[in-house]
This record gives sequence, structure tokens and C-alpha cells, in this order.
Amino acid sequence: MTGHPRFGIWLAFFGTMVLTLDTMLMRLSAMGGLQMTAWRGLCMGSVLLLVWLVRSGARRRDLRHLASGPGLTVVACQFFNSLLFCLGIALAPVAVVLFGLAAVPVFAAIFAWLMMAERTSALTWITIVLVMGGIGIAVSGGTGDAMDLDLATVAGAAMGLGVAVVLALSFVTLRARPHLPIPLLVGSGAFLCGLMSCAIIGPQDMGQGNIWPMVTTGALVLPVSFISLSVAARHTHASNVSLLMLLETVLGPFWVWLAIGEAPTSRMLAGGGIVVASLAAYLFLTMRRRRVAL
Repeated sequence: MTGHPRFGIWLAFFGTMVLTLDTMLMRLSAMGGLQMTAWRGLCMGSVLLLVWLVRSGARRRDLRHLASGPGLTVVACQFFNSLLFCLGIALAPVAVVLFGLAAVPVFAAIFAWLMMAERTSALTWITIVLVMGGIGIAVSGGTGDAMDLDLATVAGAAMGLGVAVVLALSFVTLRARPHLPIPLLVGSGAFLCGLMSCAIIGPQDMGQGNIWPMVTTGALVLPVSFISLSVAARHTHASNVSLLMLLETVLGPFWVWLAIGEAPTSRMLAGGGIVVASLAAYLFLTMRRRRVAL
């Protein structure tokens, strides 16, 4: 099954669909940025490290990978991914952060070219442009015609771009180094970030807000989605994985709408339609091209 030409794409699709629940659970928690980071990091890191302990048959070799340059790169990427995303969501409108996050395919294509000399097809670049345009429409304007720009909004956009950079670098590194132990590396980065956040806010503040949504996303949603996406990056181009991840930008607000009644705007519906149609066409053409090649 893992050798099937579509395996990487469908695994990335599955991981993305699970990940779309994350923002809804973050909203339901009513927590601050460092609180969310602490709960998500500690829960996700604990689950992934437990998975590594149970399943790894070469722990000494894995620990050597952990101390290597590529291993530390993945750990650092997960650390800053956890930190920047939570702080961005806490500071700025979700749409602003997700718009920055939408740049993942661009950075993935750049890193793949720099690190692996891996060319990105013209079809992928066209899809990137269409998807970015659709997301731009979806997130432009909140309840009015324009979105106010202030320091918090600019900071949120910058953090979203930061998440895009580290996610893309992590995916490309894992594709370039297929023997890296994903649960150990991603789990270590998440746990260290959660531990740092807990130390900053103090254990006494960990109980504020609703705990169960953060435990759910940290212990279930994030481990399942990030393992799926990271493994998928080894079986298809990192730009393909990051393209599918853009579905989170569109579907996330819909789950929030169903959970708390925050209805999407007409721009969200229009932009989401462009994103879904572009990705559907991209997947169809990619699969047809592979069938012809076979």
C-alpha cells in the first residue's frame, strides 16, 4: 500500500482533514496563547514519545538521529511551529494567521529546490497561485469590507508566515532524510515547547479555561495529523502535502461555525470554493498523469 503512487497524497488528505478540527478546539478552550501552547505541546509530545518508545526497535540509532543536524532541524521546526501558531491565534484574527500559513507550498517548493534539487511542476505552481488567491479572498475582510491593520494583526500575520517556513522546512527535511524517526523528533519539539510554556505561565494557571478541548487536540488530533502529514511527505512532494494542508484554512472556519455558530462570510464561501475546486482539479490531473505514466 505504501508503494502505491497515490499513497502520499491520500495520507496527506487524511492528515489534513483531522487537522481541520484543531482551530475549533482551540476556540472552545478559551485559553491564552501560552496556555494553549503548554497543553498542546505536553499532550502531543507525550503521546508521540510514547509511540516511539513502544514501536521503535532501534532506540540508540534513533537517539543518534535526534542529535544530528537534520534531526535537530525537525525538532526546532516543531518547537517554533507550536509556539508561533498558538501565539498568533491568541494575538490576531484567525484569518490573518491562516493567510500567512497558506504560504507553506511556496516555501516547500523553495526548500525542495535548495535542498534536493527537486523541481516543482508547472501544474503545482499554477495551483499554488489559484489557491493563494482563493484564500486571499476567503480571509480578506472580517464582518466588513476591510480588515483593520494594527500591531497585533501584523504580528499575527508574521507568526503565520513563520509557521509556514518551519512547516515547509520540516516536510522537506523528512523527505530528504527518510530514516529520521518522526515520532521522536516531532514529539521532542512539541514537548519542549509545552514544557517551556508551562514554566513561563506556571502550573497554577494551567487549569484556566476549558481543558478538554486542548487535551483532545493535543493527545489525538495533532499526533494523528502530524504523523500522517510527515509520513506523507516521504511518499510525495512536500509541495503536494502543503497544498492539501491549505484545506485547513477553508474548512477550519466551517467547523467553528458548526460548533459555536460563527457563520462564514460570503468571501469565505467564495474563496473556499476556489480553493476546493483548484485542489480537486490538481489531484485529478496529477492522478491521471500518473496513470498514463504507468
